[in-house]
Amino acid sequence: MTEPVRVAVEDGVMRLTFARPDKKNAITNAMYGVLADALEQAEGDDAIRAVLIHGEGGVFTSGNDLMDFAAQATGAFSGERHVLRFLSALAWATKPLVAAVEGLAVGVGTTMLLHCDLVFVAKDAKLTTPFVNLALVPEAASSLLLPQRIGHARAFAMFALGEALDGEQAAALGIANAALPAGEVLARAEAAARNLATRPLGAVVATKKLMREAAVIQEVMDVEGKIFGERLQTAEAREAFTAFVERRAPDFSKVA
Repeated sequence: MTEPVRVAVEDGVMRLTFARPDKKNAITNAMYGVLADALEQAEGDDAIRAVLIHGEGGVFTSGNDLMDFAAQATGAFSGERHVLRFLSALAWATKPLVAAVEGLAVGVGTTMLLHCDLVFVAKDAKLTTPFVNLALVPEAASSLLLPQRIGHARAFAMFALGEALDGEQAAALGIANAALPAGEVLARAEAAARNLATRPLGAVVATKKLMREAAVIQEVMDVEGKIFGERLQTAEAREAFTAFVERRAPDFSKVA
């Protein structure tokens, strides 16, 4: 069976590949564990000079596996939520992160891009953060970082109304470096990651640290995570995920 996340290191670049195309690369708790372990490995290994993240099957990721969310909302989940480790690893990452985005980038698929240093998207990519649709709140410090990047009004429309950005809009708004034809995205990102790997690592790391307030980002993540966890236990969330499992539209009108 193919691993749902593949990790490989070559020529100073760690490649993280979402390899679950049959599920649109939806990320499970176990996958978050692999991703967190990999980013922690990259931090401790000077031979790894850049990290490239991409998805198989013409999709970046459709976000969190909603069956995992449903299990948490109904109390059927137990164990460590590895997503918290993954998000913290993003917050404190000092090695440059490069993303190649084709197709869907839903929820964390978009919010993780706010932690990447170089992002290349397909022109027809679709970036969405429909947290309120699921009776949830933003994560990955996106409640801070997305308004900083694109403004409050547009960010609120993405969070609360589920409005999408295509690749060209993402590039124009500064979420991505460039919007390209889908078939060119990965090659461009690979070239950028290899280029970064040839640069003086100490200078690259120092530059990234100067550009990010990791402690502030972690603090926002902690606040978001607490509220997110609380929201998962609400009647609204149970209705959202029950409706998902039953393949119907949720009805929040009768939920207090």
